Amino acid sequence: MSPNQMKMLKELMEISFCLLDITLFLDTHPNDEKALRLHNTFALQCQELEKQYSMEYGPIKSTSLSKYPWEYINEPWPWEIDYPKC
Repeated sequence: MSPNQMKMLKELMEISFCLLDITLFLDTHPNDEKALRLHNTFALQCQELEKQYSMEYGPIKSTSLSKYPWEYINEPWPWEIDYPKC
């Protein structure tokens, strides 16, 4: 895995975590307009990064479009990646 791919994957995981967290908050605070704007910002960032990642390295989700042969299986699984220590 290239350093750029690792960087993009890490950023995607960070944004996905933020998106999930704000989604859970909105489940209990549906009228929080600031939180909704933040959610939409993260959602757009996540979509754009997923699109960019998929174009460069192949699909990141099994529901993404794939070229022939099936590309989704080519990437290492999350538990197979040697993440750098913080």
